[in-house]
Amino acid sequence: MQYTMFGKTGLKVSKIGLGGAPLAGDFGKTDEEEVQRLIHESIDSGINFIDTAPLYGRGESERRIGNALIGRRDRVVLASKAVRFDLSYDYDSTIRSVEDSLKRLQTDWIDLLQIHDVETQPYDVIMNETVPALQKLRRDGKIRFIGVTTRDLPLLLRYMKTDSFDTIQFYARYMLLDHTAKDEVLPLASQMGIGVINGSVLGMGILADAPAHFLDKETLEKAEFRMEQLKFLRKKQLKGLIEPGMRFSLGNPDIHVTLTGTSSLNSLRSNLSYCDGEGLAPNDLHKVYELFQGQSLFK
Repeated sequence: MQYTMFGKTGLKVSKIGLGGAPLAGDFGKTDEEEVQRLIHESIDSGINFIDTAPLYGRGESERRIGNALIGRRDRVVLASKAVRFDLSYDYDSTIRSVEDSLKRLQTDWIDLLQIHDVETQPYDVIMNETVPALQKLRRDGKIRFIGVTTRDLPLLLRYMKTDSFDTIQFYARYMLLDHTAKDEVLPLASQMGIGVINGSVLGMGILADAPAHFLDKETLEKAEFRMEQLKFLRKKQLKGLIEPGMRFSLGNPDIHVTLTGTSSLNSLRSNLSYCDGEGLAPNDLHKVYELFQGQSLFK
């Protein structure tokens, strides 16, 4: 397992983190005992970063993770989020969201509390209601660090420049098919000492030849065209862009945690094998960067 310092938080984190969305059945039926085995094997294999949210399974992901961490809580950096896009992000709702998460996770503290999908909320509400609520929870010792998440990179830059956040999380913005986060977001995060979490490095399943069902036809057609240009990276095994997709993110020193979202032990073990310090070959990396420069895949 490879480890790195998580921005200026002082936390040492595994380069691979376990994403909590699939653990609650959001992407297919899951068995709770199998999920517990997967979480335990993740920790025993060196993963010390787990990321979840109240949104995932409407709290079920947090509940399952909380059960699996009994007796192991001190071994992980635990990250969750507030609130949910279908709920208010006002001060009281934010406090209540975090208190509910603490109960489901069966812990007295959450290491990193991130504001979830800020593009769904007015900027003034986030800065005048949500952030002060999290600052209060931090003073009370219930959370340690504050983060922000969104796929909207211009909006993410705006929040980063407030200097209110210890970490950021984006998804599907630094991957083989869309690496737009490298242009402004990653350099600014490095300059400011902000911890960086990269989600959906397989492009919502596209690079695993299993695209998410909700993706629109236009996006899938664009992705198919781009994947044809990436065929020089394909491995011999089935779903041959998973390994280069993982190594693309894991090999970037400005990305501290690359999330793997899976409920499969076999998939977990494969992804762990890519966290060996070897990124893409320099020539391949240069070629990938030349492709689709400045071009987003998702809207």
